[in-house]
Amino acid sequence: MTSTNPKSVFWAGLRAGSPFILVVAPFATLFGVVATEAGLNLVETMTMTVLVVAGAAQFTALSLMLDQAPTFIVLLTALAVNLRMAMYSAALAPHLGKAPLGMRALMAYFMVDQTFAVAVKRYEEQPGMPLNHKIIYYFASILPVVPLWYAFSLIGALAGKAIPPEYSLDFAIPICFIALTAPMLRSLPHLLAALVSVIAALALVWVPFSMGLILAALLAMITGAEVERRLNRRKFERQGA
Repeated sequence: MTSTNPKSVFWAGLRAGSPFILVVAPFATLFGVVATEAGLNLVETMTMTVLVVAGAAQFTALSLMLDQAPTFIVLLTALAVNLRMAMYSAALAPHLGKAPLGMRALMAYFMVDQTFAVAVKRYEEQPGMPLNHKIIYYFASILPVVPLWYAFSLIGALAGKAIPPEYSLDFAIPICFIALTAPMLRSLPHLLAALVSVIAALALVWVPFSMGLILAALLAMITGAEVERRLNRRKFERQGA
């Protein structure tokens, strides 16, 4: 049932984003620690955090910087990692495309994996949801995620090496992405794309500067698109018959 109360929509969005606190906090703390260990000062670390707002791309860039990769490769790889945001935008456009330009720009800045996951799920479950409620829900789901990303990145940068290595904060990275992607693997194209990406990423681990990840992503997208094309053609042929 779709709520007509903006306040209840806000609290629903807040509740939907809240479980991600458990992974965002250690994820952001780890980034702050790694960034300072990589040689970035506090201002540089927080500037990167606030401007990029994308943990996977930030970790990728740091890793390449530590490997003394050329600046072009660092930028290209970080951009490739964030290409999923373009797909997120395409998925959200039917729901939020009529929002004012300034509002959409703000949404684009705050878009993270967690926000997309909970928002698109809600929109699909409630197709009749008014635009203003969709906007409220979107920003409410951000509140437990993005501000904490800033705060715990700062904590990690300030704490630095004071955090014992046995705490293994890096557990948050795979857990976060597994929690986000696993529920989305609901069709054959999705499953095959995920399988190809895993196999290709492992097979191409030897490629310098983590460029194997870009190739794996391209192969996965081609696989998913081709499988979906063939399924749609088969469906069309059956309907024609």
